[in-house]
Amino acid sequence: MTAPVLFEQLVCANGKIVGVATLNAPKALNALSLEMVDALQAQLSAWAADPEVAMLVLQGEGERALCAGGDLQGLYRSLTASAGSDAEAQTTRLTVPDYVAEFFEREYRLDHFLHHYPKPILCWGHGVVMGGGMGLMVGASHRVVTEQSRLAMPEVSIGLFPDVGGSWFLNRVPVNAGLFLALTASQLRAADALFAGWADHHVPNERKAAVMQALIAQAWGDTRLVNDALLTRVLVELHTAPDPAPGALQQNLATIERICAADTLEEVVAGITRAEGDGPWMHAAATTMKAGAPGTVRLAYEILRRTRGLSLADVFRVEFTAVMHCTAQPDITEGIRALLIDKDRNPSWQPATLAEADEAWVQRFFVPLADNPAAHPLADLRD
Repeated sequence: MTAPVLFEQLVCANGKIVGVATLNAPKALNALSLEMVDALQAQLSAWAADPEVAMLVLQGEGERALCAGGDLQGLYRSLTASAGSDAEAQTTRLTVPDYVAEFFEREYRLDHFLHHYPKPILCWGHGVVMGGGMGLMVGASHRVVTEQSRLAMPEVSIGLFPDVGGSWFLNRVPVNAGLFLALTASQLRAADALFAGWADHHVPNERKAAVMQALIAQAWGDTRLVNDALLTRVLVELHTAPDPAPGALQQNLATIERICAADTLEEVVAGITRAEGDGPWMHAAATTMKAGAPGTVRLAYEILRRTRGLSLADVFRVEFTAVMHCTAQPDITEGIRALLIDKDRNPSWQPATLAEADEAWVQRFFVPLADNPAAHPLADLRD
């Protein structure tokens, strides 16, 4: 069997090392499995402690994706396993399958680790970067998009919510447009990814070999400050203006700002619905939202509201609590079934309408997992 993540060490001109981590599941668009998470955590920890390693490159195998999201097939198998099997444990107040609890805890820990990594990380965000892939990319210090990049948080279509720190980085998109992106799963191309703060540089994919050659040729230093500057210089020299610019998000920004300034979720949803005639991108946004899980629409709105201004560590704790409660709800298994298992794209959402997924209904996702906050599985995360 091939390794879920490939690791390579490139020796540079002055003997320093560039570590390269390649997600290695191209047929699955490099969907992030627990094995990938564990492999990345172990190797990145080792590289962080190695003084000869100057920086890292994180990329996906193949030409189609950095990472299309989490291992939904694995989650589905665990969530639909028979009750009472040895695959379940009382991890919290909720009884959840081991794989599910371990996957989300270790994925969130890895994402948080990337945000605080002591060395520069260049994430090559070519092709599809969605869901769990966004959790990896946003945490990197230097994020590149190409002419084929497509970034999104598509959880509304599977009955989950934008997690992996999504509550943190969506709240930082200008004019509250992150709310729109959370509710509609709208895809951003390169220009909009730069505008949203999800990427730092646009480099055509054909220049990737030149980037790697330039990295090997650098006289890397012994400090983060020096190496950040060297990596930035390489990327600035190879950066080009993305085309088209501005992107669809920026073209519709005034409308989106007006919609997201509404006082209630119901008004926001009505505004998105009214705007579906404003071109193909807005039509796709409204169509996806209306086909998505009403419960996700409510939960995404509420979690963004509750986490605004929180630290990254606190955001991950809120998200972990919510995602554990999500496993006790039917929508996540039904959403994965309709999208990936039976592929009928006809999910039966529970609740079926936004009126049913009201403010009282959503409170269940924020019930603490334990009486003592210190018992939270992510209690030790610090910023």
